[in-house]
Amino acid sequence: MSWNEEKVNKLKELWGKGNTASQIAQIIGGISRNAVIGKAHRLNLSAKIKTRTATSNQNFENSQERKDIKSRRGRKSKFKSLIIEKDFEPENPRQLEELDENSCKWPIGHPDEKGFYFCGRSSLKDFSYCKLHLLYAYQPKGKKEEVSDKEDVPDFIEKKIQSA
Repeated sequence: MSWNEEKVNKLKELWGKGNTASQIAQIIGGISRNAVIGKAHRLNLSAKIKTRTATSNQNFENSQERKDIKSRRGRKSKFKSLIIEKDFEPENPRQLEELDENSCKWPIGHPDEKGFYFCGRSSLKDFSYCKLHLLYAYQPKGKKEEVSDKEDVPDFIEKKIQSA
């Protein structure tokens, strides 16, 4: 397929009216939609006017960003509520065979070591870990949050974490 002067002029005219590449290909005949797009690009024809779907996608992306911000706040506040609690139950050292659905499965030590065991505290619903080990396992996203979270941790929690 070759572009002649007549087809190029028709392309420019139809493009200017806002016809789609498929429509232009059909009207001119004997060319594909992709050929129309390629020729329009080579001729540096102006980009199409934004369609209704393009603007609605923009609104969708903005709403998604707002939802992401809200969910991040929610996640952060959930873990802060765990940090505020002062009382962690004592460890209940267990071997692998002794673990059940409701016990914390946080490993203490290295599996090759003689004194290796699992935490064994009561785990939170829908999680494999107790409150304390949940704070280790699910770190906040991004370094900025980590810095601000560490500043907010009271001294008595730091002591609890170190002693655990």
